[in-house]
Amino acid sequence: MQEWLFVLLSGYGIGLFGSFHCIGMCGPIALSLPIHQFQQAEKLVSVLLYNIGRSISYAIFGMLFGLIGSTFTFFKIQQFLSIFSGVLLLLLFLNQRFGKVNFAIFYRFTSKIKNQLGVYLKSEKSVLSYLFIGILNGFLPCGLVYVAIAAAIATGSVFKSSLLMFGFGLGTIPVMVLLMYFGKFLSQNIRLKINAVTPYLIMGMAILLIIRGMNLGIPYISPSLMDETVNCCHR
Repeated sequence: MQEWLFVLLSGYGIGLFGSFHCIGMCGPIALSLPIHQFQQAEKLVSVLLYNIGRSISYAIFGMLFGLIGSTFTFFKIQQFLSIFSGVLLLLLFLNQRFGKVNFAIFYRFTSKIKNQLGVYLKSEKSVLSYLFIGILNGFLPCGLVYVAIAAAIATGSVFKSSLLMFGFGLGTIPVMVLLMYFGKFLSQNIRLKINAVTPYLIMGMAILLIIRGMNLGIPYISPSLMDETVNCCHR
């Protein structure tokens, strides 16, 4: 399999299997979009544009964090990069479970995004405006996005990081489309229960990243960096 396709499918898998979290996290925004005012064709286009907008935002995240990953790769410390990403996710998990550390700059940024989203939601909307709503929504904090970002950083490449994050966004689309069409049948209690699973997804991904960086020689899970170097030299 081509490496770029493997990266894209990896991101898609994270998005697809973790997308039920979106029901609890992004559900209120998605359900507040007045898509039912459109005819069927316009409704479908609006839903797709909204979700493609989120995927574009995730790809931008991938590009930015890919710069960090490529820096680690340049200095030949990919092993440390994977462990570092896993530790950051573990700290995020512990903060969500046992503490509430707030970062003022981050809080102000997300507040501006929420305010702008509020303006868009209250204003008269065309079909195209759903693309911009999706882009803004993609910049809101989300535990599942943090998991994808950690995996994207570990790719060690700007291109692969962006590709993984875009694939992640695409992976969330099937569940989000179903939510936007049929979400009114899901109670708030069910959405909260689904959302409660996310911290454990974060912990699982963190452990996998740490194991990957430990150079244990386990194919796909913790490959030997020495073997990868030998393979590279013989290509």
